[in-house]
Amino acid sequence: MDNSKKNGSSEKKEFFLTRWVRRLFFPNKEMDIYTEEQMQSPVRVVIRNFFSKPIAVTALIIFILIAIFVFVAPNFVTLDLGDQDSTLVYVSPGYSMLKYPKELEKNGVADIAVGNNYSVGADQLGNIYVWGKSKLTKVIDLSEIPEEVKNAKIVKVAAGADHVLALDDRGTVYAWGNNRLGQTRLPDELKANNRSHDVAIKEIYASNQFSVVVTEDGRAFTWGNDNLAQIEYDAERLDGHVVSAAVTNFTYVLLLDDGSVVNPCFTAKFTVQKIPEEAQSGVKAIVGTTNTVAATKEDGTLFVWGAPTKGENDIPTLTAPIKEVGGGRYHLTALLEDGSVVSWGGNRYKQAEVPADVGDVEKLFVGSFQNYAVDKDGNIRTWGLKGFLFGTDGLGRDVFARLVNGGKMTMTIGALSVVIEMIIGIILGGVAGYFGGVVDMLIMRIAEIVSSMPFIPFAMILSAVMGTRVSIEQRMYIIMVILGILSWPGLCRLVRAQMFAQREMEYVVAAKALGVKESKIIFSHIIPNVMSVCLVSITLAFGTSMLTEASLSYLGFGVPLPTPTWGNMLDNAKNSIVIQNYWWNWVFVGAIFGVACICINLIGDGLRDALDPKANGR
Repeated sequence: MDNSKKNGSSEKKEFFLTRWVRRLFFPNKEMDIYTEEQMQSPVRVVIRNFFSKPIAVTALIIFILIAIFVFVAPNFVTLDLGDQDSTLVYVSPGYSMLKYPKELEKNGVADIAVGNNYSVGADQLGNIYVWGKSKLTKVIDLSEIPEEVKNAKIVKVAAGADHVLALDDRGTVYAWGNNRLGQTRLPDELKANNRSHDVAIKEIYASNQFSVVVTEDGRAFTWGNDNLAQIEYDAERLDGHVVSAAVTNFTYVLLLDDGSVVNPCFTAKFTVQKIPEEAQSGVKAIVGTTNTVAATKEDGTLFVWGAPTKGENDIPTLTAPIKEVGGGRYHLTALLEDGSVVSWGGNRYKQAEVPADVGDVEKLFVGSFQNYAVDKDGNIRTWGLKGFLFGTDGLGRDVFARLVNGGKMTMTIGALSVVIEMIIGIILGGVAGYFGGVVDMLIMRIAEIVSSMPFIPFAMILSAVMGTRVSIEQRMYIIMVILGILSWPGLCRLVRAQMFAQREMEYVVAAKALGVKESKIIFSHIIPNVMSVCLVSITLAFGTSMLTEASLSYLGFGVPLPTPTWGNMLDNAKNSIVIQNYWWNWVFVGAIFGVACICINLIGDGLRDALDPKANGR
């Protein structure tokens, strides 16, 4: 069989991916095998051997994609190190927060209420729906609606942090969800008369582990976690005059029938309870956010008081009088008389960016980080937080954003530490192998001393000594230097052994005879010839450095929080509760980290085989 047929046969067996990469980046002219062996350089032979191994090539492509991902994606996925929210803790992965049931839109919206991570709605037929991240624990799921609620005709709903209220057409209030702190336990007077309809409920409100209801006869009832929130009610002063309420995260205020807003509690612990003068009369409606209250007056004007943290009091210029206002966690959205919608305040999840096609709105429902607008045709438009691709962690931070930016930090530390290791190892190994004798003995004894140092205990002690004296950036650089300084002996020995073989070669003898400086012989002639062998060690050292940094961060002695790395993100894996219930906090980062390290090892194995002189004969 002639050479062309042999080449054609081997090309068919060649892995299609490696053949595509080789032809795209390393094209060469077809030639017989003897001419090819004479003309190709050693580097070209190594490249050809490497790209003939499908596993190594696949690993290289995957690793390149991961590297591109972690270095390019941070330009598009922003990370705010101070960004955390207690209402978004351990949200499971997915974009279901705004995916309302189509039956709700088909039957006509009666009411929608937005909780922390879920929403609840009622249609015109009295049916009730729950969507979003409604599962609080393994045993508590807010989407498991009680049968008596399903059988009632629901007209109003209210969504709290971990419980739901529903009001039927007969004025009966229902509650379900987490009851550990009395969130669903109605007051005795209300509970005794509720099912007999002796006490007709007009308005219902649910917040962070507490609830408020207003009756038809102008009274208010409160219940829930009174250790967390201030929810007492001055019945003697206010009974018979209550019209509506506005709830915040930790308290509430009431609107009376004379148009004034009052603090219903006996003391004022929060700023929203310190009612401003303009709220003493002429108020038509009130609504609350996390720490503020907004009041609409009879003349259509609006004002905000409390403790605004995200610009809730920066009211934009309005083109028409206000019809109604809704309050989210850190934003306010207003429906104007002309059917247009205006939103302002916190915009972390684009909850304050009203879509251009939202208009001719008839009803508006606002809460948490979501908005629902119903137009005159009954169509629902939504905007705000849809969810999180990889979920959130125990502080309400986006796992995907931290994984992307943490990967950049981990890979940067690994790469720079390998550069330091390479510089030290090649220089000292080259000098020791070339000169030998006393120089060799001295360098090798230093290498043995460095090798004998236990790295992780040494780094832990150094971290404890540094404490808070250095910044996060300085600590990162110190970790890079430590990794590089303590990792060079292996590479140094490898270069030294290669130098022993290379220094007796003819080209070295010829260089000496020509009077070439010894430093030039070492670094310009010998080192380039041994670099191909060093590449395997350097490649594997990259993966080892990443694992070491991850180990330090996992133990709490690496890059400190809140700056993410793959290592300190895996710190959650130490908690059995997180491992069992919140798998997304460690599975995604563990998977990408594991794949990256496996790919590095496979690339190193491929390079080792490609550098083997016997590889061409296999």
